[in-house]
Amino acid sequence: MKQISYAAFFLVIAMACTPNKSPQKIIDEAIQAHGGLLFEGRTITFDFRGKHYLVQRKPVGYTYIRSFMDDSLGQVKDVLANSTELERFVNDTLQDISSEWKFKYANSVNSVLYFFQLPYGLNDAAVVKKYIGQKVINGRLYDKVQVTFKQENGGKDFEDVFVYWIETKTKTLDYLAYSYLTDGGGIRFRQAINRRAIEGMVFQDYINFKPANKDAALETLDEAFIEASLIELSQIENKNIEVK
Repeated sequence: MKQISYAAFFLVIAMACTPNKSPQKIIDEAIQAHGGLLFEGRTITFDFRGKHYLVQRKPVGYTYIRSFMDDSLGQVKDVLANSTELERFVNDTLQDISSEWKFKYANSVNSVLYFFQLPYGLNDAAVVKKYIGQKVINGRLYDKVQVTFKQENGGKDFEDVFVYWIETKTKTLDYLAYSYLTDGGGIRFRQAINRRAIEGMVFQDYINFKPANKDAALETLDEAFIEASLIELSQIENKNIEVK
């Protein structure tokens, strides 16, 4: 009986020492630390992997534009505004493309812009936040926030799951991980690099990793990163950023 009592006692102590933080407050502070609200009313352009992107955000909506030169087609421009279907122009002529390809192009544009604007966007209506604890990485303490999405307004990829590591003092987003189902599915871990401020807004690039074990748990990828057991896949570099 004494053993049970001692175990219960130490369990209560352990639970009392575990912080219970508001995930909403953590995300709000991260958005503020990155100057995220300055996205509203600004026009931002950048280059990523040979394509030119433009983002315009307002409180009631957004416009994303991706443009690039295709050797066989000529000048291509994809335009995505709010919840409307993507429009593709080739040499300034609107193209008649299938819904399947509209979705694929839109998903590609959305993916690039989602990561580019982080942590801005994490207060969208479809986002569901959950605080899942803390972790020390390279001597710095992080709050971990899990993000899932409601099916309504959550897009085609509403089943994706994200985890964000927010530094407790600077409030910056230094690491993230996510699981996805498209193209066979998988999980990724990203480390923020090359952080810079432009017109009061913080932008950063990422090193993209995958776990050696495909069955690794998403929320424990921080431990795999600490142990240097992740496999580097690529670097996410946003170049020539301009804010107007």
